[in-house]
Amino acid sequence: MDTREQIKILGEWLEQQIIGQATLVNRILIGLLADGHLLVEGAPGLAKTKAIKTLADAIEGDFHRVQFTPDLLPADITGTDIYRPETGEFHFQPGPVFHNLILADEINRAPAKVQSALLEAMAERQVSVGRKTYALPSLFLVMATQNPIEQEGTYPLPEAQLDRFLMQVNLSYPDAESERKILQLARAEASLGESHPKAVVSQDTIFAARKEILDLTMVEAVETYIVQLVIATREPQRYDAELASWLDFGASPRATIALDRCARAYAWLAGRDYVTPDDVMAIAPDVLRHRLLLSFEAEAAGANADQVIRRLLQQVPAI
Repeated sequence: MDTREQIKILGEWLEQQIIGQATLVNRILIGLLADGHLLVEGAPGLAKTKAIKTLADAIEGDFHRVQFTPDLLPADITGTDIYRPETGEFHFQPGPVFHNLILADEINRAPAKVQSALLEAMAERQVSVGRKTYALPSLFLVMATQNPIEQEGTYPLPEAQLDRFLMQVNLSYPDAESERKILQLARAEASLGESHPKAVVSQDTIFAARKEILDLTMVEAVETYIVQLVIATREPQRYDAELASWLDFGASPRATIALDRCARAYAWLAGRDYVTPDDVMAIAPDVLRHRLLLSFEAEAAGANADQVIRRLLQQVPAI
């Protein structure tokens, strides 16, 4: 069985467990294959926690959940040096960030000091404690969640940290048919116990898939389209005067890199060995929405990041 077939089976199994959230499943797989982190925003009860935990059950790797609260300390994330009186030395006790898959639940409930501790881990794949630096696992993915409903007692994520996330995925409620299937699955799990995959996808398979994705064909026209789309967020006046009044700051070069990686992973999961402008358009909202800083005029006009991105996709020619 080749690499793509194994990942396809993994995706199909995840969709059977995470019903009504096909986009979330797809974006989690893209994040895994594109070697990036996810920020997931949605109301309580939309399977955010279950999604990453279910993925951990199906791949070769360990999982840890961190519930972010206002009294959390950086050492609760990274770990700390522990003094051993019997030896008279300090020994490093690794924190939960040293697992393969991390769920940062309600990340915006922790203060900036804790968010900064996670920032180095996400950006540099390492943790600095005292005078030493410790490398994180080769397979490392952070999925952070936010509740868009209740904002009391929260600390907004700074733009620098938002930029470290590969994608921001917004979830909506499932439809009636999916809701019925969720009810049936919950009833079955309550009576029979939770199901587990028969086969575990190895880390070697994931790394092999990442290599295949980087080898996908991307013609110069598609590459140019990615660059022009990001440049348009910084120079919107070239395309639309109203759009220019809506944007204070555009996306950084990290957005260009993220668009490239995500479009490649999206095309690979679709079974193709080449990337099209449609792949870029499909993934652009999730890659760009958390990287745009909207103006007061946009808020006054009732425009959100998704509307701005739709306007950009309409204005910037694909080829």
